[in-house]
Amino acid sequence: MIRAATPADGPALAAIYGPYVAETAISFEEAPPDAGEMARRVAAAAGRYPYLVFEDDGALLGFASASAYRPRSAYRRSASTGVYFAQGATGRGLGRRLYQALIAALAEAKFHVLIAGITLPNAPSTGLHRALGFTPAGVLREVGWKFDRWHDVEMWQLNLGGTHG
Repeated sequence: MIRAATPADGPALAAIYGPYVAETAISFEEAPPDAGEMARRVAAAAGRYPYLVFEDDGALLGFASASAYRPRSAYRRSASTGVYFAQGATGRGLGRRLYQALIAALAEAKFHVLIAGITLPNAPSTGLHRALGFTPAGVLREVGWKFDRWHDVEMWQLNLGGTHG
């Protein structure tokens, strides 16, 4: 079941996201956020940006979230997006369902463009974004330093349409 995240989900969100931070360059955070920080992020997003979880039989398997693309007001109808799943919960189409729900919520909220940054290489993520209608918008070369090396980030965008300002 897909539902809105609550601050009470902080421990499960931290458990899902932590390995991406600690073990991969998929996230450029360098210290895994704890349960309190994840709860704070959910609370901060409330009312403006969707923060969704995929729950199965009481266990959170993944989350998708949106945040401000950039802080200046002219970017108010653009959002950054991301999706993360627990180890062992990938490859079952859950990411597509969760991301589709996030996209629908952002369209309903009248966002115009969604932007995702994918650390390269990451074939599963580029495949998911392509399947959901995102298109490549360019590669930022050597913009993230993690694990003693530089990483490129490919930017992807999805135009939701509309002329809302």
